[in-house]
Amino acid sequence: MDYLTFFLVILYVYKALCEEVFWDTTVKLAENMTLECVYPSMNTLTQMEWFKINMMERESIAIFNPTYGVIVRKPYADRVYFSNLTNASNDMSLSFHNASEADIGFYSCSLHTFPHGPWKKMIQVVPSDTFEVAVPSTSQTVSELGKNVTLTCQPQMKWQLQQVMWEKIQPHQIDLLTSCNLSQGSSYTSKYPRQILSNCHQGMRRTFITMPHATASDSGLYRCCFKASTGEIETFVMRLTVTEGKINNHYILFMVGGAALLLLLVLLITIVTVISYKRRRRRQKRGLFKEYWDTPYKSANNLRSPVPTNQPSDDTGEDVYVNYPTFSRRPKTRI
Repeated sequence: MDYLTFFLVILYVYKALCEEVFWDTTVKLAENMTLECVYPSMNTLTQMEWFKINMMERESIAIFNPTYGVIVRKPYADRVYFSNLTNASNDMSLSFHNASEADIGFYSCSLHTFPHGPWKKMIQVVPSDTFEVAVPSTSQTVSELGKNVTLTCQPQMKWQLQQVMWEKIQPHQIDLLTSCNLSQGSSYTSKYPRQILSNCHQGMRRTFITMPHATASDSGLYRCCFKASTGEIETFVMRLTVTEGKINNHYILFMVGGAALLLLLVLLITIVTVISYKRRRRRQKRGLFKEYWDTPYKSANNLRSPVPTNQPSDDTGEDVYVNYPTFSRRPKTRI
């Protein structure tokens, strides 16, 4: 390796280490998986290409040109295909079948458009056992279809904030919506296929995202993540539900009242069950005590019976009376 090449390699590594790299989407490895790449604008597409990033080089996977069609490289020819490819489509998603651990890594969807020029989306594929699982939501927002939806988030920590991120959580992937570097007051908006508005400025303690004209596909889990200058991280998860038609307040009150009545019914059933169980236990204890008390009393009465049921007789035919001993208490002698 000559000095010029070595210098360029060092420069590339230094640049990569200094730059903050954002992965727009994290995908869980699956036998059949899709790497989504949807260009948010309807500009004219001149050419696009999929790459797999290996260290400092890019491995070409597939190319699409509206004039010349599709070319899939030999190592991937039988395993990948464009999911929704048409000449008028802006969906350049790449699907895998029979994917394996060899497909774990980083991918790039690179487009060239006219007149805006290049556009790129970064995707990482991670093992299924390391894919991050979303925690249950702590709040819920309901909105009508077509309305502007705003989700807000405020940290509890008192440390100086360094970074704020918003993500959308799905069972198979996590999409980065926006990231704000508070120390510089600069933001990064990912290649999410819909418009996301957010705030980003130095010293802010409250963040929000706004989605204009909400659709049914906007429903789901959203997470905001705060990172302090000390390295501490605080996250909040909220659920958004976009409904068709107007939200009926009476219906909401009916649902809340129904839930309260159901809870009350469960409590009443529990109380009645406990009371019945205690009463049954008391009856059982009384029965055992009565049986214990009556048993020696009946035995004593049988011993004091003066005449047996079948009286014996002598040879003359006359009845013979037998004197049974009687039981009496001795007087107590005081010593």
